[in-house]
Amino acid sequence: MVVVDAPPLYQELGALYERELDAHGVGAVMLTHKWQPADLLAPHSDIDVRVLLPQAPADWEEWNHRLAAAHAAAVGREVFHRRLLEHPPGFAFTVTEADGRLVSAPELATWSLISGGARDFQRWKSRAQMAPWCEVDERFYRGILQARMGGRYQLAADSTDNVVEDVAAYRRHCVAWHYLAPCWFAAAALATRTRCPGKTAALTQWRPEGLDGYAELFLRESEHRSDVRPRSPRHLLRAAHVALEAAMRRVPSGDRPEGQGQDHARTDWVMTAGMLRVRIARWLYYLDPPPGVATEYLIRREAKELHSATQTLTALAADEATAAQQLAARMAALIPTGPTTADTLRAALARWHQQKTTVQDFLSFTPDDVHL
Repeated sequence: MVVVDAPPLYQELGALYERELDAHGVGAVMLTHKWQPADLLAPHSDIDVRVLLPQAPADWEEWNHRLAAAHAAAVGREVFHRRLLEHPPGFAFTVTEADGRLVSAPELATWSLISGGARDFQRWKSRAQMAPWCEVDERFYRGILQARMGGRYQLAADSTDNVVEDVAAYRRHCVAWHYLAPCWFAAAALATRTRCPGKTAALTQWRPEGLDGYAELFLRESEHRSDVRPRSPRHLLRAAHVALEAAMRRVPSGDRPEGQGQDHARTDWVMTAGMLRVRIARWLYYLDPPPGVATEYLIRREAKELHSATQTLTALAADEATAAQQLAARMAALIPTGPTTADTLRAALARWHQQKTTVQDFLSFTPDDVHL
């Protein structure tokens, strides 16, 4: 089944992606993407896929080769897929993990269904929305703010290398949809302690007194309205700074909510494993992309996610008293540190192949096995 509420371009893209994954034997039983259909703004938004598997594959390395080949085939179909399918999927989970509430609730709350069982998907989404607010939520949303606020967002770092039309419009899109909207989304969630499903929903529904005008400005920008004279990217960036400074005054301080640490540790494990499960596919694609596709900026971006994974695994490893903690420590030691280059990724691929047993054991560790 393919969901039909996405914009036509993204419906077609999702159907194509499903076919390529099937043709390459990836074995997905469900595909989802981050954000809601209204948040996908053609021709600028890429689709950030999550893969759901019936069980862990017998060989994650070989599975990643299939995934990389499927992604490259899909990108090669059309020149504009270079941007719309900018990178291979961001996560891979098993159905058991999603069913067992081990996928982070704020992450799952943003998902939209591409293909698969709608009943299971809606059950997971409903449970994610209804789960008690906890430390996982605080870290998720504050992480979005910390990555962008305080001058950390740099428009120049939003590469236009794979943009094939209207670069100026794409740069405005970056300001509105990569900077302002994610921060507004996170601020809305923290201010209301609710898991907002997407950027458009946040701008539409969360409008504290005095912020209406800012929300309307950036919603209009997302609509690409012909009756509104476009602002320059730099002008829009200044407006975004002012808007977010005002919005941040509505965000409460980061008090740590009460919660069950063991449950959070399991979620941290599964989210980190889910992200690392697709890393080989990403590295293979970045190192050998289809002709004309730029990936240097994507290689540089890997450092941030790998650093986050190392931090989480180091915390999970603690004093390495249990088998799970020892496995987390061994996996952390295999993750590249520092800036990422093509040579870094080649070395990581070789090392992960050499230490294939450790990688396979970590990526296949089942939720019930996590005793920390």
